[in-house]
Amino acid sequence: MPTAVVILAAGSGSRVGATVNKVLLPLRGVPVLVWSVRDALALPDVRRLVLVVRPEDRAAVEAAVALHLADREVLVVDGGATRHASEWAALRVLAPDIEAGEVDVVVVHDGARPLAGRPLWETVVATAREVGGAIPVVPVTHLLRLDHGLVTERVGGVQTPQAFRAPDVLAAYRAASADGFEGTDTSACVSAYRDVEVAAVDGSPLNLKVTFPEDVALAEELSPTGS
Repeated sequence: MPTAVVILAAGSGSRVGATVNKVLLPLRGVPVLVWSVRDALALPDVRRLVLVVRPEDRAAVEAAVALHLADREVLVVDGGATRHASEWAALRVLAPDIEAGEVDVVVVHDGARPLAGRPLWETVVATAREVGGAIPVVPVTHLLRLDHGLVTERVGGVQTPQAFRAPDVLAAYRAASADGFEGTDTSACVSAYRDVEVAAVDGSPLNLKVTFPEDVALAEELSPTGS
């Protein structure tokens, strides 16, 4: 069955110290966003790829990815004021395909995570198809409590791409819209409104999010030269 991919690129470059959206910054000669676009399009049977952008970035994003699409097509939609609103904007565009049964899994990814890698994309899609949902998780250590005591429980950091069966994620966001609920990420919304098993798969320390100036340089060092 076909997959739909949503890549969120509606952030800014303020914390990274850039004058443009951080997903447009160069990483080994191509924009940060292109790394995720190429990984998404390498998945088998991708029916829809939706890029969610700020209205003022639409032209720049379209130009940045155009050279890397070959004969593939992407949909570019305007994002909202929050991450949740941007996800909902993409899902509204995908709703007809989901309702027609033409998409069975939806994957949501942060465009500022260029180094997720194709194996992780493939793993979350396959796992979501099998159990209902999948999120990448990495161990988090050296956390302190409010009293400055060390956190001793096992704690995981959640990454993207996150994947879910399409009818569940659409139903969850519709219910959230009716309630005025906003989740911190896709899994938070799906878990709040649907009885879906969400499996944790192994994420990667390499799957960093470009947030601060040093992250751009680090991604440059960590990125495979052949990509």
